[in-house]
Amino acid sequence: MKEKEQKGGATSRRDFVKQGALAAAAFTIVPRFVLGKGYRAPSDTLYIATIGCGVGGKGHDDTAKFTATGKAKIAFLCDVDSVYAGPTFKTYPDAKVYVDYRELFDKEHKNFDAVSVSTPDNSHALIASAVMQLHKHIWVQKPLTHDIYEARVLAQLAKKYKVVTQMGNQGSSADGVRQMREWYEAGLIGDVHTVYTWTNRPVWPQGGMKWPEKTSPVPTTLDWNLWQGPAKEKPYPYADVKDGGIKLLPFNWRGWWDYGTGVIGDMGAHILEAPMTVLGLGHVSEVQSTQGQPGRDTKSEAFPDNCPASSYSVLTFPKTERSAGNIKIHWMDGGLMPPRPEELEPTDMFMADGEGGGGMVFVGTKGKMQAGCYAAHARLLPISRMDDVINLPQKYPRVKGGQDGHYGQWVEACLAGYGKMETSSPFEKAALVTENMLVANLAIRGYNIPKAPVSAPPVDANAAASAAPAAGRGGRGGFGRRTVYPARGLNLIWDAANMKITNFDEVNQFVKRDYREPFKLSGV
Repeated sequence: MKEKEQKGGATSRRDFVKQGALAAAAFTIVPRFVLGKGYRAPSDTLYIATIGCGVGGKGHDDTAKFTATGKAKIAFLCDVDSVYAGPTFKTYPDAKVYVDYRELFDKEHKNFDAVSVSTPDNSHALIASAVMQLHKHIWVQKPLTHDIYEARVLAQLAKKYKVVTQMGNQGSSADGVRQMREWYEAGLIGDVHTVYTWTNRPVWPQGGMKWPEKTSPVPTTLDWNLWQGPAKEKPYPYADVKDGGIKLLPFNWRGWWDYGTGVIGDMGAHILEAPMTVLGLGHVSEVQSTQGQPGRDTKSEAFPDNCPASSYSVLTFPKTERSAGNIKIHWMDGGLMPPRPEELEPTDMFMADGEGGGGMVFVGTKGKMQAGCYAAHARLLPISRMDDVINLPQKYPRVKGGQDGHYGQWVEACLAGYGKMETSSPFEKAALVTENMLVANLAIRGYNIPKAPVSAPPVDANAAASAAPAAGRGGRGGFGRRTVYPARGLNLIWDAANMKITNFDEVNQFVKRDYREPFKLSGV
């Protein structure tokens, strides 16, 4: 009996040691969230939930680049369109799939460390605010938010909940913006007073488009209610483009104000971030805008729900420690471009291939410098001046991997924990970039708020008779009716402290929109 007990005890001890070894081995792959706040799993793996992951969109691309770091695992995938996201679901068969992000957060919040958001702009802030309330790290595609108010809220929540944040404007991690800042601070181009920026977008249809009166059945694979999110409810639009319909999904929503933020919302974070960083700019103080008309026919309309086909805005920023006076940034889209710099040789490309279809030119008192979209291919003008920077000391550390390192930087910072590592576009910075872009949109949308058509002033009978032929040509003689665009020609004054335009109240409705029930921001 005694021998049996001893044998049994020995066996138990051996089993205990064996089980302990197995447990230790298993422990090396448990997620960080199991260990509790402040601890780091031996596996050094970040478990991510991706919201919005359709193929061809940034969600799919971001997901692939997170996993390519070797330190991230896609634990959950969430999308309202099972067809669009289907290939992504197949790429990550181990990831659990959800349709509604709210259900995902409610059921699985203990099972992931961070969230990546790549939905249409109108839902960014709703999802991101809910994520931060869960004390999870957060990545949001550009633009950070749909509204100015939302940008302020996300910056505040990131600070309050002490989570690692990043906006998906990967150019902020590129070498170009750091190079240009070093050149500028070395005095190579003097004091910058003007910056020209531009993009070739839109590459989707917008401008003079009316929401179709006819409707189409909602695809059975799409949750149309969730896709609309906080935007005002609309029936699914008629989809036959050849018959006056629109193809809204998966990409062309960008041209509609309810869901997107137009061209500057799409590309501004990639192009305006560099001038803001190089010059140390804060809040914009004034903005003016004009835009191309939908057509030459006077019957053509500019529908207020649809973004313009092209626009030109001038943003004025107050003097900073890095400038001698106010700085004006010119923004152009829809094919508009600034004059070709005279410092370029006749055979030099103004906008070289591979620069993302856009660029920037800094104009200083002693010279100029230029870069493409994402601050790529930065160079002094004339290009022969690049010899001046060969031996210039590197002042600002580069992000490992440059532009593509934007993803790994965020993953590493999440693993390290809040406050341990910097990211290139944390919400505090991203919110300011986004806000300035959206202030420009106030001017763009203000231009495109049609007032009631006005009639020409009364004339006497003889004058009316002589003018009749001209009026018969659609009012081109000046006696027809014309649409009034109230913000055209105005310089709008932005009161950043109070988040409002002080001299044209009509556009302040776009600073903070009303949400459709039951959608709302979390934590406010």
